[in-house]
Amino acid sequence: MKNIGFLSFGHWTDHPQSATRNASDALLQGIDLAVAAEELGADGAYFRVHHFAQQYASPFPLLAAIGAKTSRIEIGTGVIDMRYENPLYMAEDAGAADLISQGRLQLGISRGSPEQVIDGWRHFGFSPLENETNAEMGRRHTERLLEVLTGEGFAEPSPHPMFPNPPGLLRVEPHSPGLRERIWWGSGSNATAVWAGKLGMNLQSSTLKDDESGKPFHVQQAEQIELYRQAFKESGHQREPRVSVSRSIFALTEERDWQYFGHDRHSSDQVGNIDEKTRAIFGRSYAGSPEELIEKLTQDEAVTAADTLLLTVPNQLGVDYNAHVFESILKHVAPQLGWR
Repeated sequence: MKNIGFLSFGHWTDHPQSATRNASDALLQGIDLAVAAEELGADGAYFRVHHFAQQYASPFPLLAAIGAKTSRIEIGTGVIDMRYENPLYMAEDAGAADLISQGRLQLGISRGSPEQVIDGWRHFGFSPLENETNAEMGRRHTERLLEVLTGEGFAEPSPHPMFPNPPGLLRVEPHSPGLRERIWWGSGSNATAVWAGKLGMNLQSSTLKDDESGKPFHVQQAEQIELYRQAFKESGHQREPRVSVSRSIFALTEERDWQYFGHDRHSSDQVGNIDEKTRAIFGRSYAGSPEELIEKLTQDEAVTAADTLLLTVPNQLGVDYNAHVFESILKHVAPQLGWR
């Protein structure tokens, strides 16, 4: 395990027991948590994107702000729903955020998860082509984004531009060299993991995937990672691909931890249908003493196989408590997993 970061969904609720009552709270606390995580020695600050929900939605202003207030930590998403995205405009936003952070952006993208509204991407102006599913539309948007991020010119310059143009075809600006190799695909199936490997993207695998064999979640996820790496290598990509997995992990070191997460000590995988066509398996949470966590996590085949671990954080409990959660893992558990 080379890298450990956090993954925040950025929930907010106007409730007395929530530390994030509104969108402003969630965004500003996201910045503060990233700063705190960097000070603790963590490697990454990642944010989930959901539309039409009281959670993070437009990530690039948040990522740019974190990039300006930090100097070392990776900043990223896990994941952006590509069904909603204009690939060219996204390339501009991502390029700007990456330049502000001086090359620390790790952009996780995917088809997205079950939505809050019916066909929400239609409200953003996108529709599948004839005989194309919405998932295929998301992958088409992804392939276009990857093309644009290479920095190759493709647009015919005007013969009468407002400002002088460089010679040749033009690209979208700002362009950030190297960002193309820091795009991650959030895969929920073996097939899309193989597709991501063929295109040379990194792999993000969360706590939810298609149940394709009936085996325990961590075993299926480890098999998915192996298929991905094989496809990446066979496609001729020369660099070493990166793989992240997400887990809910809580070290029970004080009374608050027991109150919030003591019930997760005996958590197990769950299986169910996320829609009428898809049977999915949801990975267990981990809670216990540091010694118990070390024993359980070293038996998690996917955690062992990945190079990056993202800890899902209960952001509504506030920055101070989440920093405590993170510090407990980094200090008492992570070194035994090979971190640092």
